[in-house]
Amino acid sequence: MACALLSWLLLFTALATPSQCNRLGPMPRLRYSRFLDPSNAVFLRWDFDFEAEIITFELQVRTAGWVGLGVTDRYSRAGSDLVVGGVSPDGNVYFSDQHLVDEDTLEEDGSQDAELQGLTEDAVYTTMRFSRPFRSCDPHDQDITSDTVRVLAAYGLDDTPKMDRERTFVKSIFLLQIVHPDDLDAPEDTIIHDLEITDFLIPEDDTTYACTFLPLPIVSKKHHIYKFEPKLVQHNETIVHHILVYACGNASALPTGISDCYGADPAFSLCTQVIVGWAVGGLGWRWRGHLYWGALGPQWIRLEIHYSNFHNLPGLYDSSGIRVYYTAHLRKFDMGVLQLGIFTFPIHFIPPGAESFMSYGLCKTEKFEEMNGAPVPDIQVFGYLLHTHLAGRAIQAVQYRNGTQLRVICKDDAYDFNLQETRDLPYRVVIKPGDELLVECRYQTLDRNSLTFGGPSTINEMCLIFFFYYPRNNVSSCQGYPDIIYVAHELGEEVSDSMEGMMGMMAMSNVEWTPESIKKVEKACKEAQQTVIIKTIDELVENTTGWIQDINPTPRGPCLESSGGKVEPQDKTPAGFREAPIVLSRASSATLRCLPLAALLFGQGALSWLLATLQSGI
Repeated sequence: MACALLSWLLLFTALATPSQCNRLGPMPRLRYSRFLDPSNAVFLRWDFDFEAEIITFELQVRTAGWVGLGVTDRYSRAGSDLVVGGVSPDGNVYFSDQHLVDEDTLEEDGSQDAELQGLTEDAVYTTMRFSRPFRSCDPHDQDITSDTVRVLAAYGLDDTPKMDRERTFVKSIFLLQIVHPDDLDAPEDTIIHDLEITDFLIPEDDTTYACTFLPLPIVSKKHHIYKFEPKLVQHNETIVHHILVYACGNASALPTGISDCYGADPAFSLCTQVIVGWAVGGLGWRWRGHLYWGALGPQWIRLEIHYSNFHNLPGLYDSSGIRVYYTAHLRKFDMGVLQLGIFTFPIHFIPPGAESFMSYGLCKTEKFEEMNGAPVPDIQVFGYLLHTHLAGRAIQAVQYRNGTQLRVICKDDAYDFNLQETRDLPYRVVIKPGDELLVECRYQTLDRNSLTFGGPSTINEMCLIFFFYYPRNNVSSCQGYPDIIYVAHELGEEVSDSMEGMMGMMAMSNVEWTPESIKKVEKACKEAQQTVIIKTIDELVENTTGWIQDINPTPRGPCLESSGGKVEPQDKTPAGFREAPIVLSRASSATLRCLPLAALLFGQGALSWLLATLQSGI
């Protein structure tokens, strides 16, 4: 019977070879897409099933040779995974789950965890479509997580897979964005309005923060902004580092013109409630809650644009800004933005030569009701934006209630300064009055020989997370910083006040920073009492104090073994993986290359029965 079944399968694969797999019917639409190379020759589409923890990729490359797609890390190509495929000149398909032994050498995985869905070649493109689990049990496969993922793409001009650095590309992408803009209905009465700076001459300085105050459109009734996107001037994309829009209290007396946000005139730093945030590498975003304005909402905003003109280029004019989409069709709730993290200047500092250095900023919500003058409903967080500068490597926000850690709300252990975008949470997180929120940032300063201080410049540092939530309240920011007197004392410095303590830290530039001294100052900053500064949209400020609690790491979930794959004997197989392996010989694997298509046509149950029958030898 096994021979008869194998003959039937051979007939089936003859009728529907892998190169024909995606011609037998329309494939489901993949919602997300991105070019991976500067010349737009390598195009990626993808989508995922968050519950099943399966992601599907479709790579289209302008070549008649092999193509490859996988995941790498920040530091080395060695260890990267790469799914390789193509169509040979005789029309046969080849497809394999591989990894890089070193920067240039590919080797096939012992466990084949990618499932082919289609592979075609035409006069212009080779297109490969496959799915894989977020986390397989193969140690050669990189995990797909809610962190920034460094997607690796490569291709050749013939059908011999060989790495060529000129045809290898890495792009940082947040793959697991839950809500796609096209998933949300656009109101029929949508109005578009641009909040932009006009013909601004970018100074020939490394860092410039330009601010101006702009009115929101005059409306006769309440409106909601439901979407925004960056509006960048061509050729200035790499110089515009970030754009922030702040809501102004209607009692604020605002200056005119354009000036340095944090310069001689403090009026240009008025308005502190962030309502829109975009940074380099980010795209537009649609809120599930809505920002509002009108008779009772903000009528003016502060537009802040951070320019990083590292090459001191002269004569550059800019008219960048934010394009907002708004409507009179109101949602149930108004949206708010809460800024968390470390109070940036001047307390925040990071030693040089650090492989890893942690900084912490605490928020205590116990004063929120007092500062609002009324009970504050539970805060429903649905999105977030992470922000550090060049030394940032990881960032996370943790929630505590009654002294116990509830959850890690959001994190990115592979943070990339060049990809800062607003992200959706997979579920709403409820913050109740009295909860504590802790932001932890991890930095690396191996390339620096002096202290890095918190500040606005790109070569300074920040540690911020913006929460997008509903229903809105008046608190705009809640940030903490450590007792610098305690930190200085722990380092042997005799100081009597915070300013003297900060001056003492600045004077430590000549200290020999060793791994031991770096860990000592990191420990002192964590153990020090935190001052928490809470600010409202109307510039009311309250302080409180608190202590940093330990963070319990988030356990990794079970790995998923694919049909046709196996875990190598030397690998540690975590308990609880979801599907028992089906072990096939190499010959059988070659025969059954189009089994994913058979599963689509005849059902996974029938296919599983067929494979079991083959293996049992009935």
